[in-house]
Amino acid sequence: MNRDQLEHVLRAAADVVPQADILVIGSQSILASIDEQLLPIEATRSIEVDLAFFDDADEAKADTVDGAIGELSLFHGTHGYYGQGVSLTTPTLPNGWADRLVEIEPPREGTRVRALEPNDCVASKLVAWRQKDLQFAGALLGKKLIERAVLASRIDALPEHVSTSQRTLILNWLAEAVPKP
Repeated sequence: MNRDQLEHVLRAAADVVPQADILVIGSQSILASIDEQLLPIEATRSIEVDLAFFDDADEAKADTVDGAIGELSLFHGTHGYYGQGVSLTTPTLPNGWADRLVEIEPPREGTRVRALEPNDCVASKLVAWRQKDLQFAGALLGKKLIERAVLASRIDALPEHVSTSQRTLILNWLAEAVPKP
């Protein structure tokens, strides 16, 4: 996915959920902070944009996005990528994440769009601990697009429900599995 495709998904989301306060989470939030020309393929290969809404307690807005521009929708079939409505509780994020959000120019008047800061995004991906997430994190570290020390501090700032053993696993991976400069 590239920045133009991200912006297309955001315009479509703003059309189906007007006046929304949107948060881009997941790997494609990286496009809000880092020029796509600098990103490794592992950071842009996803065809979905995870969208949560700050004002969506019953997740009706997320459901609307899924129905209109989600996986297997006409939008997906036409463009080859899609928006997926998710909950704000989907990712496990470091404490203070909301203070570090990256503003994205809104696609429509009355809509606000923000994305996760790259280190917060990667920290949440490492908590998920899927192979694709490890590749994503490793590729960004390998290209020096995120800083190892900042990421380690975000791992330390994960909420209490992330176990000590899981934190240790992530920090060991960060220290050992990813080649150092």
